[in-house]
Amino acid sequence: QRILRLAEMCRRLETEEEKVLPFYPSSLAKDELQDARRVLEETPVEPLAQAMQDYVGLERFWQRFNKAKLEEKVLEQTRAALAKRNQHLRELLHQYLAGAAVSRKVLRDLEPL
Repeated sequence: QRILRLAEMCRRLETEEEKVLPFYPSSLAKDELQDARRVLEETPVEPLAQAMQDYVGLERFWQRFNKAKLEEKVLEQTRAALAKRNQHLRELLHQYLAGAAVSRKVLRDLEPL
């Protein structure tokens, strides 16, 4: 029940794009997708495969979870790149202002001439 409540809350926060196209397209080829579907439809024989069959319903959850994690990593990398760029721009501004201060001092020294 808790998972369903959380899923409902998350659904309200999704963008329109996420509601229409919630996941990235598969990178598998058509024949690979067919093989994967065929394997999923077969009745599992091994005990671990049988146990995993109980959790197939959570596949969407894990897809969403992984997508959110990937987006979080991308945002972290973007933030780090922007912070680095910001630092570089601050250094350039500092150099410019230092050069401007020197220019004013030179102009003041030249005034008496």
